[in-house]
Amino acid sequence: MATLIAVADRIDRLNSWIGRGVAWLALAMVLVQFLVVLLRYIFGLGFIWMQESVIYMHAFMFMLGAGFTLLNDGHVRVDAFYRGASMRFKAWVNLLGALFLLIPVCALIVWASWSYVIDSWIAWEGSKETSGIQAVFLLKTAIPVFGGLMILQGASLAIRAAHSLVGDADEDG
Repeated sequence: MATLIAVADRIDRLNSWIGRGVAWLALAMVLVQFLVVLLRYIFGLGFIWMQESVIYMHAFMFMLGAGFTLLNDGHVRVDAFYRGASMRFKAWVNLLGALFLLIPVCALIVWASWSYVIDSWIAWEGSKETSGIQAVFLLKTAIPVFGGLMILQGASLAIRAAHSLVGDADEDG
């Protein structure tokens, strides 16, 4: 079990590193959006690529930061039973939820988006606007990356839940 915990630690570090990195996009989004408004309403200038960049940053922040959010237990859940439950019950909910809901749904997202993303890369898909960001293929790539990061974090969650269910036996031996 110690080897699996080491794997979970590596997954957690990866999602923590990515999450802390993409968190800076929140500040960048605010600054760019402020600049877009300032340029438009004060100087009468508008740049489509700047407006699109806010959309890109928003998508990357949420898609790539989702694993970090799961790591820090920040996802919305129905807490009617979970909040007041014992640690053992929570471990079972986390283990079964990760194995039978989170990982399969994220695997489906990766599988379903794969050809969509590949087709975008083959065509080097860009913005429909002439002066827009000509990298829609990168934006679409965030979809399977999101799924992959969530699968990894789900695996880490499942490992930790299983460890807490059998942890006492492992610690004695």
